Amino acid sequence: MASKLVHKIVTLFSGITSMAFGKEILVFIISLMPILELRGGLIAASLLGLDPIPSYVITIIGNILPIPFILWFINSILNWMRNCKYKKIKKVAKWLDKKVKKHKSSIEKYGFWGLVLFVGIPLPGTGAWTGCLIASVLEMDRKKSFLASLIGVLMASIIMMILSFGLIRGIIS
Repeated sequence: MASKLVHKIVTLFSGITSMAFGKEILVFIISLMPILELRGGLIAASLLGLDPIPSYVITIIGNILPIPFILWFINSILNWMRNCKYKKIKKVAKWLDKKVKKHKSSIEKYGFWGLVLFVGIPLPGTGAWTGCLIASVLEMDRKKSFLASLIGVLMASIIMMILSFGLIRGIIS
């Protein structure tokens, strides 16, 4: 699913790729996005034919950049969303609360290492955004949560490098 979504985004924004560093900018933007994150960025980099090492660095930076903001501000944003008069915003807040409840017990049970694994194992619904959201709602220590997320991102990056530049390139070539 992620590769189809990434492919659509790459196709939709193909005009940006003709700019100087356009492909790299697109990969960076995809890496910043919730749901796609680093996984999507590395898939996009592979689809765009970028070199693995610079792509690796770009996607890690893109995936790590939002982490402190999520850890420090998401609870305030969620509280505002829950109390917002607009139903669509409340609906998004409910969806996020549901997502937190779904994964809360595994992170709560294993703490720091649970967060590392949650962020680091590249499965649908996991990643830095969701992991930091859960850590914030659980009021886990922010510095430890940042470190756990950082380790998880590095773990996911290694797995996704192998998949994106190994398997996907092998299939496309």
